Parts: sequence; C-alpha cells; structure tokens
Amino acid sequence: MRCAFSLIICFLLTSSALVAQQQGKTKEEFGAYSANLNKEVRPLVEARQYRQALTLLAGWHKTYDALDEPVKRELKPNLASMYYNEACYYALAKDRPNALASFKLAVSNGWQNYMHAKSDTDLDFIRSDKGFQQQMASIREKGDYLYVLQQSKGYVAKESQTLPAFRYQSADEPHLVALRKTYQLDSIAGAGNEVSRMINLLHWVHELVPHDGNNGNPPSRNAQDFIQVCQKEKRGLNCRGLATILNEAYLAMGYKARFVGCLPKDSTDVDSHVINAVYSASENKWLWMDPTNDAYVMNEQGNLLSIEEVRERLVNGKPLLVNPTANWNHKVSKMKEDYLYQYMAKNLYQLASPVSSEYDLETRRDGKTIEYIRLLPVPIARKAVKTTKAGATTITEYATNSPVTFWQKP
Repeated sequence: MRCAFSLIICFLLTSSALVAQQQGKTKEEFGAYSANLNKEVRPLVEARQYRQALTLLAGWHKTYDALDEPVKRELKPNLASMYYNEACYYALAKDRPNALASFKLAVSNGWQNYMHAKSDTDLDFIRSDKGFQQQMASIREKGDYLYVLQQSKGYVAKESQTLPAFRYQSADEPHLVALRKTYQLDSIAGAGNEVSRMINLLHWVHELVPHDGNNGNPPSRNAQDFIQVCQKEKRGLNCRGLATILNEAYLAMGYKARFVGCLPKDSTDVDSHVINAVYSASENKWLWMDPTNDAYVMNEQGNLLSIEEVRERLVNGKPLLVNPTANWNHKVSKMKEDYLYQYMAKNLYQLASPVSSEYDLETRRDGKTIEYIRLLPVPIARKAVKTTKAGATTITEYATNSPVTFWQKP
C-alpha cells in the first residue's frame, strides 16, 4: 500500500497556519477536517473496505469545492494526489473504469510522480491497460527523472566564449581565520588523511545545524552569522545555507571549494538542491559533499566521486553507492534509490556555481555584484550572459555547455 493521501495531510497541516493568518480559518479548518478524514479512511483501507473509503473521499471533494476560491486555488495541487489515491482504491476494488478515470484525472491535475506510479502495487490491476499506459507515457517526459537526464544530449567539448575564471579565497582572510579558530576546525577535521578530514567537516556541519527547507535563511549569509542565529533561535537552514557553512569551513582549512546549485530541467519546478564540491589534491578531482543529507557518493570500489562523475554514471547506468550513514536530520535514511536515482537525477540536469568562492558571498549589499556560471546540456537555449537585480545587488549569470570549463581544476 503506497497511496499518497498522507502526503496531502502533511501539506495541509504544515501550511495551514500561514494561510490562516492571511485568509481566516478556512484552510486551517480544512486541514483539520482532512486529518480527521485520514483517520477514518486508513482503517477502512486496511480492512479492504475500499468502497466505504471512496465514499468518504467523495465527501472530501464536496468540502474542497465549497472552499473560498483563493483557498481552493492554493490547495489545487492536492487534487492530483487525491485522484491518485482514488485510482488506487478503485483498482484494489477491481473497478477498472473508475480506476482508469481517476488516474487520468490525477494526471490532468498535475500528477507527475512517474516512479511512484510505476512501482505502486495498488495499481497492478490496471497496469496492463492501454489507457493507463498512455497516461504513464504522458508523464514520463517530466516525471521519470532518470529517463529525462539520460535523454539530455550531453555537452560540448570546448568553450566558444571567454568566461571569468573561478576564484577561491585564501584561508588567510580574517573572517575565515576567525571561523577556523572559533570552532576549532583543525580538531574537528582530525589527524587523518585529506579526504577523511573533508568528510569530518561534512559531518560537523550536518550535526551542527538541522536542515529546514520551509524557512528562508537569515540575511547575513556567512558561516559565523548563520551558526550564531541558528543556535540563538534554535532554528535550521535550507540546503543553500548549510552548503554556505561547509564551503566557508573548507576555505578556512585551505581547501579549494564551492557550492553547487543542482537544478531540474523543468524551470517551473522550484524544488532544487545545493551541495558542495571540494577539491582533493590527493584524489586529483572535485568530491561530492552534501551537508543536508550528510552524504557522499562512491563507485563500486568505494572510491569517492565528483558531481560530474555521479551525473555521468547516472546517464550511463553505472553503479553508485551512498555512504550508509547518509540521513536527513536523523529522521530519514538516504538510500541511493530515492536520493540518487530520483531526487538527484532530477536535480542534476543543470548546475550553477559562484565564480568567486569567498566569505559572505551571497549577502546582499548596495552596489554589489555576484557572478555565477551555469552548466547546461546542449538542448537548453540560454543567453550567454543574464543580468538581474536582487534588491540593490546585481546578479550576473554566464551560461556554458562545456564541463571542462565548469569543472576546471583550481
């Protein structure tokens, strides 16, 4: 049983307080109603009383339809998951026409989780049906993330334009010196070899500040200020904030490093990720480090891999391993099937990294310019240089199709 109903409840409960502040109690009440409905539906499904469960879910639709239009629009993404659940229950009840109709409604309302539907045994009754297969084919181009990545046309061998060279701040910079001394980074890194020291710093950031993707990061965007605010307010940071702390820790220890934005093909998908690349002189390459998930990636021999190598192995179907201790906030273990073959397969289509890796890089200030280089596979058409404004700060992004340029050795 792999239905998505509990995901709807989670969304409603976590976001209801914010909407209540803006639009009264309508959505808060709907969230409570949905939670109570879930408690009624679950035992019916466990008892295989699918028709009774479907009757209750029909009431959910009526309640949703009666919501004020602004709330209804905000909750509309939940329709896809609800129709998906109904498809599962109809299929389990051996009701082929309604199962197919509900799955089609799920897709038309935005269901894109191809891999979930592909492996969900609840849908086995309709899996061989032509209508189901047509719907699955329609979402594969967006929802089968590994397939989408493997369909990319690759890169060009040589850069055709002049781009700024990546720069890495010296460990002698006063703020980096203070970071190293304040948090005794030498002791945290330990007395092992270079790679083990890098991994120990990864673990330190992961344990020091929890991941919280629901709240923005403090405006002063450097390691010291991030850590102090999080400890004072007992809060966490999103993946970009954690990568910023780890990046400055690496720079403070004299390692060349930068954080890397990992982005999907779909420009409307706001669920991206940020990890770190740290250059290992002993391995003669960049290494993948993900402080959000305390993760690094290896080949079948146990050798650590770079972001470039992980992407290439995903595209070409080569084996990958994730360290067994990888986890999210010590609540969810990160297994390669979900972490690499789904989540990161989606988010390795495009990559972006700051030109200058330095202390306090992304703090916004009047007159400041921050430069990035984005690595794109050949099919994506982009302006060579794109300039935008973030308040009084100028953001300049260069586009390249050359991994040689993007992954140049420091």
